[in-house]
Amino acid sequence: MVRFIVISPYLCPVMKNQQLQETFGNIDIYLFDQILKGTYDDCRVILDAGCGTGRNLTYFLQSGVQVFGVDQNPEAISQLSSYAGTFGQAIPEENFRVAAVEELPFEKETFDLVISSAVLHFAENQKHFEAMLNSMWAVLNPGGYFFCRLASDIGIESLVSSIGNGRYLLPDGSERFLVNQELLLRLSNELSGELYEPIKTTNVQNLRSMTTWCLRKSN
Repeated sequence: MVRFIVISPYLCPVMKNQQLQETFGNIDIYLFDQILKGTYDDCRVILDAGCGTGRNLTYFLQSGVQVFGVDQNPEAISQLSSYAGTFGQAIPEENFRVAAVEELPFEKETFDLVISSAVLHFAENQKHFEAMLNSMWAVLNPGGYFFCRLASDIGIESLVSSIGNGRYLLPDGSERFLVNQELLLRLSNELSGELYEPIKTTNVQNLRSMTTWCLRKSN
């Protein structure tokens, strides 16, 4: 006897959402945007600098590329290592390390893509910010991509209060190292990097602003 299973069309969006969740996890929406555009299709060696438990790595862990991550939280690295193992790949333990972003334990010009999501705004001062940025830039291959999301004062300039050392008190009560468009453009030139996406900023109800800064390293 042949049996038919009828699936309500109203379930399809739920099924699609589940598939998206399984494929991409809780990924940064602007990183997701670059993946959909195919920007990183040729990137074979990827580093998430300040990876946490790996929320931005789900897609890459399933894509057959070499994935690396560093974070200062040992528990986060342990969770990421366990999570990575669920995808059936034999990933070396040394791919995920407890380390500071300003002291990345990798050779220069190693990665095709370096991800820095919600990390640089925790800089203690300008010197610390530049140390983290230069460390990530050094391990990026010529022609490689740098994807960065960080807090800025863009659109909320009059609502933030300086507390010194490049850090500010935001309307949401947090303290962050903030950048602006002028600084990002100057840094882009100093690094000899090319914007592969215009600088974009999301203003969250005048409580904070998050900026996406996408650079490609010159060959």
